[in-house]
Amino acid sequence: MQNIQLLPYFEIKGIAAASGLVYKDDSLFIISDDSTFLYEYRFTDKALNKIKLFEDSQESLAKKDKADFESITLFENTLYIFGSGSTKKRDIRVKYHLDSQEIKAKDVSKLHKKLRQTIALDEDELNIEGVIIDTENYYLFQRGNGAQAQNGIFTVNKVDKTVRFHLILLPKVNSIEATFTDAVEVDDKVYFTAACEDTTSTYTDGEIYGSFLGCMDLKTKEVTFVQQIAAKQKFEGLTLFKQTPTQLEFLLCEDNDTEELESVIYKLTVEL
Repeated sequence: MQNIQLLPYFEIKGIAAASGLVYKDDSLFIISDDSTFLYEYRFTDKALNKIKLFEDSQESLAKKDKADFESITLFENTLYIFGSGSTKKRDIRVKYHLDSQEIKAKDVSKLHKKLRQTIALDEDELNIEGVIIDTENYYLFQRGNGAQAQNGIFTVNKVDKTVRFHLILLPKVNSIEATFTDAVEVDDKVYFTAACEDTTSTYTDGEIYGSFLGCMDLKTKEVTFVQQIAAKQKFEGLTLFKQTPTQLEFLLCEDNDTEELESVIYKLTVEL
């Protein structure tokens, strides 16, 4: 058992359904699965900045119209924001450069099709919930909460575009297996969140039976620990906040399945 502490840290007014986080230079960048804005919360003045990712960016989109932004990651001073891929409207990736503030959107339906073909997923079974990027690969964390229950990691080589998939089995609660909700790299290790949700659909929500924090080796995909951190909450976003030789602090956000324009940010402390 790891020594882990999870506590509410602060609230942000103006964001509903926060789904992903990146902490960088005293700013917390946040995405929401029912919005096409990128949000920047500045710790210095506690201000929230809304960044339009499209000319017609909207908030509180209907489920059928959502880009379903579930993943945000940082690589070479650029934020990469991914739709989940569970419907055609969710086949999108957006890049936001932190210095130039340049925004580029791309249709990634061909990539998503290749991911589905790699493990024979049905059209609606793809559900990318976390992404890590390094110099060689994209690591896409597939939440296997659909009927085919394919929970694992797609490794996409940047040069030759080959795709490999590693099936990852996680603990069960009430016979419901935990499935990925986000991931972040820390010193060649992956820390991930996962949730047990009583549904066999990537589209329809179900009852939550708990959330987990886990750790694995990025290269071997060997899981070194998984520990439950909540009984009824579904945590989706995960980012490294502070690091010392003896302790890691992460920030998390929660999917509370409400339309309230308010998000609670949690701090999770792991003793090493």
